[in-house]
Amino acid sequence: MGGLGANFGTGRRITATALLRRFGREKKGATAIEFALLAFPFLLVLFAIIESAVAFVAQELLTNAADDVARQFRTGRLRAGVVNEQIVRDLMCERMRVLFPSDCPGLRIDLRSFQTFAQAAEIFDGPVLPSAYMFDPGGAEEKNVLRIFYFWPVLTNIMHDRLTNLPAGKMLLLTSQTWQNEPFAAAAQ
Repeated sequence: MGGLGANFGTGRRITATALLRRFGREKKGATAIEFALLAFPFLLVLFAIIESAVAFVAQELLTNAADDVARQFRTGRLRAGVVNEQIVRDLMCERMRVLFPSDCPGLRIDLRSFQTFAQAAEIFDGPVLPSAYMFDPGGAEEKNVLRIFYFWPVLTNIMHDRLTNLPAGKMLLLTSQTWQNEPFAAAAQ
């Protein structure tokens, strides 16, 4: 009878050092033990990379969509009195549909107009999330700040505590655009 336990029935005493030496020389199952030791950290790093990459792509889609919508406001294609928050929401969702759900459930829009850039800059002195979201697009030659917030769900439970910065397992994706509208004619469409 071979194996580790064969010597126990012979009456010979096996010392702890001899047992450790014998265990160290044995190669059967070494790969399984190494895999068991390395699998969890490897998968943890792999999921962190994937989760971070997906969140980065989502952030870039959000930024590009906000830039496109801001350009339409800047040139007068979208104007106060003609456009409402739902239209802007639909434009944003349309540009992000590759990765975001079709109704963009975590999307929040905050659009404000100001007379000067100094006034517009003051919005960034407060908390990141506004206490109330506003939709107030400016007219010709007014300064505007468009802030888009998306409460992005963290996909893997393993990274939940390390990547979330909002309640309910969400990560805040944020982009902002600041511009001055062109001197478009008020009646032109």
